[in-house]
Amino acid sequence: MFRLWSLFIGYVCGNFLTAEVVSRRLTGKSSFDRGTGNPGMANIAAQDGAKSAALVLVGDLFKTFLPCLLCRMVLFPAAGTIAAAYAGVGAILGHNFPIWHRFKGGKGVSCTCAALVSISFGYGLLACVIGGIGVLVSHYLPIGAVLIPVAFLIPAFCLYGNEVGILTVMMTFIMLQRHMPGLKNIPTGTEPRKDFLKKLKGKKKG
Repeated sequence: MFRLWSLFIGYVCGNFLTAEVVSRRLTGKSSFDRGTGNPGMANIAAQDGAKSAALVLVGDLFKTFLPCLLCRMVLFPAAGTIAAAYAGVGAILGHNFPIWHRFKGGKGVSCTCAALVSISFGYGLLACVIGGIGVLVSHYLPIGAVLIPVAFLIPAFCLYGNEVGILTVMMTFIMLQRHMPGLKNIPTGTEPRKDFLKKLKGKKKG
């Protein structure tokens, strides 16, 4: 029963789209009607700058950490890591498929990062770093996004058991599904490249 409750609690929290709140507060317009139409940090960064993007990031991380830690430490302490994993999957599903917006939401990168860190602080952070390196090397956000849950698969199965491993596989498939259009655009050269190192060097020179 704790599995269903953890999923449900995570899903409810995930339905809070921080990007939508920030966009409407700043411009009065929906994040779905601006830029790429994605209610996430990258879109808000492109439209409103780094400070607004930081607000979105903090909100998305918090809405995932909250149900994960609540289920793991307060509601279902006996289930521990497994409860956190279910809550994390729920938060990702809520963010990507919010019931109040006809199940059309974001891509869940920040939520996935927070879910993995909630399961294992060390290996979750390592997976996020690997994803970040993937972006820096390839210059493509979809590649880095998919690498995050993929990098967590081995620790999930080896250290936390098959159930957490299967939930991580689910996170990987969800991430693939949300980023498949971008991945398909890479061979055709139509996917935008992100050279963050070049941008940083440019800022230092300026």
